[in-house]
Amino acid sequence: MTRLYISNDTSAVAAGADRLVRAWTREPDIEIVRTSSRGAFFLEPMVERDTKDGRIAWCNVQPHDLPGILAGEGGTPVDRIPFLAQQTRVTFASFGVTRPLSFDDYVAHGGWKGLERARALPPDAVIRELKVSGLRGRGGAAFPVWNKWLVAKDTPADRKYVVANADEGDAGTYCDRMVMEGEPFRLIEGMLICARAIGADRGYIYCRQEYPTAARVLREAIREAELRGLFAHDHGRFHLEVFVGAGSYVCGEETALLDSLEGGRGVVRAKPPYPAVSGLHGKPTIVSNVLTFATVPSILARGGEWHASLGTERSRGTIPLQIGGRVKQPGLAEIPFGATLGEVIERFGGGMAAGARLKAVQVGGPLGSLFPASGLGIRICYDAFAEAGAILGHGGIVVYDDETDMVELARHFMAFTADESCGKCTPCRIGSVRGREILERIQAGRGGQGDLDLLADLGETMKTASLCALGGRAPYPVLTAIEHFGTEFRRGVRGERHEE
Repeated sequence: MTRLYISNDTSAVAAGADRLVRAWTREPDIEIVRTSSRGAFFLEPMVERDTKDGRIAWCNVQPHDLPGILAGEGGTPVDRIPFLAQQTRVTFASFGVTRPLSFDDYVAHGGWKGLERARALPPDAVIRELKVSGLRGRGGAAFPVWNKWLVAKDTPADRKYVVANADEGDAGTYCDRMVMEGEPFRLIEGMLICARAIGADRGYIYCRQEYPTAARVLREAIREAELRGLFAHDHGRFHLEVFVGAGSYVCGEETALLDSLEGGRGVVRAKPPYPAVSGLHGKPTIVSNVLTFATVPSILARGGEWHASLGTERSRGTIPLQIGGRVKQPGLAEIPFGATLGEVIERFGGGMAAGARLKAVQVGGPLGSLFPASGLGIRICYDAFAEAGAILGHGGIVVYDDETDMVELARHFMAFTADESCGKCTPCRIGSVRGREILERIQAGRGGQGDLDLLADLGETMKTASLCALGGRAPYPVLTAIEHFGTEFRRGVRGERHEE
């Protein structure tokens, strides 16, 4: 019997993984094992088989390739695939190896060791371990995780909550989805460690509706963990549910997410009070994204100092970067903080796709700044991006080629904000609409002489006066597009663009 491993991840399925399974299911002497994904999407569908020297992979496989695979012809040792060999995988170390819902696979690769240690420590010691680790939230704000946990622990309440923000809406990001589909027990373990540290007995995973597979896998994983007794602890029982949101981008903002979770429309709340003090139903609540929780088990299992030994001085650990757009090798690469943006695009993205020339790179989703080719020397860490007026966000990197119309790109992002604004604050609600109108005027070649200055003033107002990051960050892609590609905008102001 030959055992073949094929990923069951949504991206692998989209590339044709299910087609291989359907074609080969009735083949004699073959066992097909569906695994999580290694994140090398440009190689999918990828098929692996065991050998005495480790797994061998065949890439971009078609159904008629089966005889060659069974004969052992061709194939590449997985650990010699450059895209994978150059990475430092911690959170994603067992991705592509394990079966997503196999409790035994998770245990065999170190699962639950972090929770076991956390339950052997006093809550303050768990939080100290996180402080030593230097872990910062793997979202836009990059706030120290230990600090939020300490505030929630020290706030008296009859009930506390742990909420995973799985409303992964940034363009070009998918690592949360990969965790939920590929190793759901890792997310559950991170949430249980948090619950232990702050004294919470309720938890929710807020999953966007565009991730139906992730929601299904999570629910099955929760049932399995419950059957195994993982939710019982010394204070009673932890209750965990999956909540499917309606897919509004603003619900990625923690306070809008909480409104939605309470059954209302996702509207941003003014802060303070912060959710760690008064969150879900007015109780202390830790809201963190999936990747943040998924990073915690390794820290508790291997120690805070180990985590702090990776990365840069103020950006500790590793960051899974999701590389997309006009590159040869789209996929997920986990590396320590500190590499430059250009190195990532070349080493892992494989450079530009055939016939394409790099024009701009956007990091951090639709609210992220645009970097021209001259900006690729920036180091991938929170502080370098902050100094550049940019955000690292969730680690999504989208590469644009020289055929990209920057005025249209800027208009698209401002229109996105206008569509997704919750409407509570005027700078975001009105500013995004006025910004879109100005850009459409420029795009049509009817821009006035003062329109670019007006965009700058409008952007400054939105940055400083908006209630949350959606409005506050919305001007950045527009203003950096004007800063680096101003010629394209000035054509519209002079009325020349329309004639061209």
